[in-house]
Amino acid sequence: MKISDMKQKRFKLVKDARALLDLAEKEERDLTAEETTKYENMMAEVDSLGDKIEKEERVSAIETEMDDSVEEIDRGQPDNIDKKRHAEAFRKLLAATNTNEYIRAIQNEALEQRALQMDSDSAGGYTVAPQQFVANLIKAIDNRVFMRQLGTVYSVPKAESLGAPSLDNDPADPTWTSELLIGDEDSTMSFGKRELFPHPLAQYIKLSKKLVRASALNIEQIVRDRLSYKASVVEENAFLNGDGVNSPLGVFTASDEGISTSRDVSTDNTATAIKADNLIECKWTLKDGYWARARWIFNRSVLKTIRKLKDGEGQYLWRPGLQGDRGDTILDVPVIMSEYAPSTMTAGSYVGIIGDFSNYWIADALSMEIQVLVELFAATNQNGYVLRKETDGMPVLEEAFVRVTLGT
Repeated sequence: MKISDMKQKRFKLVKDARALLDLAEKEERDLTAEETTKYENMMAEVDSLGDKIEKEERVSAIETEMDDSVEEIDRGQPDNIDKKRHAEAFRKLLAATNTNEYIRAIQNEALEQRALQMDSDSAGGYTVAPQQFVANLIKAIDNRVFMRQLGTVYSVPKAESLGAPSLDNDPADPTWTSELLIGDEDSTMSFGKRELFPHPLAQYIKLSKKLVRASALNIEQIVRDRLSYKASVVEENAFLNGDGVNSPLGVFTASDEGISTSRDVSTDNTATAIKADNLIECKWTLKDGYWARARWIFNRSVLKTIRKLKDGEGQYLWRPGLQGDRGDTILDVPVIMSEYAPSTMTAGSYVGIIGDFSNYWIADALSMEIQVLVELFAATNQNGYVLRKETDGMPVLEEAFVRVTLGT
């Protein structure tokens, strides 16, 4: 199914789901058990289509990039044949239209790689007994990570910290006076400094050397990918919820160093529920100069509730995206769903945020690095894979953010 068709189908599902809500509202009743099941099934398919659309758009971008790479190789010298072979193999993976084709493509490429390994072994090649093996990795869906894409990232490999002066307070208003006087002396204007200290992040995995050489999958690459992903989700959680103690300071942590409680808005919310008027209040608490780059962030379970909210004119606040460059929105502000955003619906809790996240700064002293230890675990016939990284993050301008807070 084409991306445009999936978007249209998703839009129709949302429309049909809302028709159920509108009917129940018109008849002044709750959804029946059958209607509730139907509504939840439709919204589950909406989420599923949203994930498929995102993946298809990502693959389309990669395909375009690979097409450009292959064309560039074609124009190059004959010694680029090996690069061209790998580019073509990757294109075959992308072109696979179903799971079986995808598996066969991986197996063919894996067999080529293993053949090269066997030919180069000075002892006459590996003698691993064949086993029927499906070259497909079984794993859960990855949680989305996005804070690095939204934030402002600085690299500070040769510095202990990243510091930037901040204008904490403007001068007081001038006073009307006469031509020969200079007015009152200002004592309000003040400067401060935002400082980030990259903190170390590390983990290691041991892997059997036999598994590395015998598997039809590229086990080493899988380990590298998963270590990198797990480092990303630890970062993501810290950028959202970190306490700033030897770790990043998150946007959902109240702090005078980041976003204080003065940016919490609970107006119209109850102790257990978000109201439409509160979201309107939150958006208009944020200065309009930040709206162009603003994003909402909500947990999946919280967004499920928001999807049913209407404004005073009966219009739904949440709207599904149809345009290629614009996703789902709430009050015309793009919304991002995160598994790491708060979801506890209790009095005074944070349940969402709106803001211009370019004002969340990230400082990297050491980019993600994976070191392979060949000799350290040789006695157990294993390799060690060590992930290291040094990073910090914090919101540097609190007025660029407003937190959605439940009532007390």
